[in-house]
Amino acid sequence: MSQGMQPGQTPSMRPGQMTAVMRAMSVQTGPKVLRIGLVQNGRVLEERIIKQRTTVTVGSNEKSMFVIPAPSLPPSFKLFELIGSDYYLNFLDGMNGRVALTSGITDLAALRGQAKKVGNAYQIRLSEDARGKVVLGDTTFLFQFVAPPPVQPRPQLPLSVKGGVANQIDWTLTIIAAFSFMLHFGFVGAMYSDWMDPPVAEGVSVSGLVDMMKNIPTPPPTETAPVDTAAPTTTAVATSAPQPKPAGGAGGAHASAPGGGKSGSVSDAKAAALTQQAEAMQMQLLAALGGQSSVSGALGRNGEIPPVDLSAAAASGAGVSGTGGDLRTGSGGGPVQGGGGKGGLSGIGGGTQGSGTGQGAGAETKTAGPVGNASVGGTSATVPVSDADRVIAGLRPRFRACYQTGLNSDPSMSGKVTITAKVGPNGEVSSADVSSNSGLSAGVAQCIARAVRNAQFSAPGGSGSTLSIPVTFVQQGAK
Repeated sequence: MSQGMQPGQTPSMRPGQMTAVMRAMSVQTGPKVLRIGLVQNGRVLEERIIKQRTTVTVGSNEKSMFVIPAPSLPPSFKLFELIGSDYYLNFLDGMNGRVALTSGITDLAALRGQAKKVGNAYQIRLSEDARGKVVLGDTTFLFQFVAPPPVQPRPQLPLSVKGGVANQIDWTLTIIAAFSFMLHFGFVGAMYSDWMDPPVAEGVSVSGLVDMMKNIPTPPPTETAPVDTAAPTTTAVATSAPQPKPAGGAGGAHASAPGGGKSGSVSDAKAAALTQQAEAMQMQLLAALGGQSSVSGALGRNGEIPPVDLSAAAASGAGVSGTGGDLRTGSGGGPVQGGGGKGGLSGIGGGTQGSGTGQGAGAETKTAGPVGNASVGGTSATVPVSDADRVIAGLRPRFRACYQTGLNSDPSMSGKVTITAKVGPNGEVSSADVSSNSGLSAGVAQCIARAVRNAQFSAPGGSGSTLSIPVTFVQQGAK
């Protein structure tokens, strides 16, 4: 902006500067193209430049370039037809308008005499300077030839978006990290490698290494305690039986012999005494737990328990008795019995119930509420239905069930309800409504209407029929 310019003034330009700028712009060359405007009822609906020189079609067909509702036109009419490199205007008898040609402005009615007739249409050649309008009913086409618009460049993404992963990498930081990785891991690898170890002397051979192995001193011999092999049977018996520590220092026999002998030498008499003492301790332990003398018979020689067939024991009559305070094995008695009772499990339910001082309960008396009855009155129909009475009579159990549900909540309920049912031509009930209700609850009335709605009648034909079904409910009293 020039200095000293007042607000509201435009910057002064050198004469001819705008003209030079416009001349510098690229001008599209080539044949002109059509510019068509569509006007209906005085309003411009569409304006289009046909960038590619091609035939322009109008009509009611959806494939036409301009779709207009025109009954006098074919579905697709070639209004501007491209033949070779020239445009031709085709118009019918029902069209009017004006066209500016090189010879002047002429109406379409005057051009019919000098136009070429192709089928039922008239055809006139248009030059690139021609313009005009074609009127068809309330639709008007305005046309002229203009220079083609410049070709728009292909849209491209900005560089910030177009760049790939390689453009987003910080190469300086990446190179520094790579050299740091190589330096640190190379140093660790050098520490664990053997390239820095001193080489072996060349004079040392395999025979020299063998001589070095021969010069290694032998280890000192280890002393072992002598083992008495005179009594192997005694040792086996002593190790097979459990050896509890006897009272009064009996365990000293394993530590040293009476005559000052070494550890591990035990005489046959001493081993037999220890075995008998261990068996006695086992029997005392079982007796302390509440066992009887029969337990000792269950134990075999050397403290072993003979195998027992558990399935046979379960099938036998032996069991556990609860006569005493402690849990003891039975001696062949019956199954488990508590409190001195007699008999097996079958005797549990056979005893006398209510053994106390009170008397038994009285006789059971069943009571029932009131019972209702449903009666159907005369059914009326707009169109006779052949099986109307039979179908309605079959619905009476459902009516009584609905009424019985109402009696459970209100024992004094009774009354009359009228159902209006619309039967379709095929016999199906399209709707069933309560037209009148006297004395019954709304729930009972709707229940009866649902029962009628689910019924199926014979086809009355025509447009169907409307049934009026009166149902009366009377209480019959309690049973």
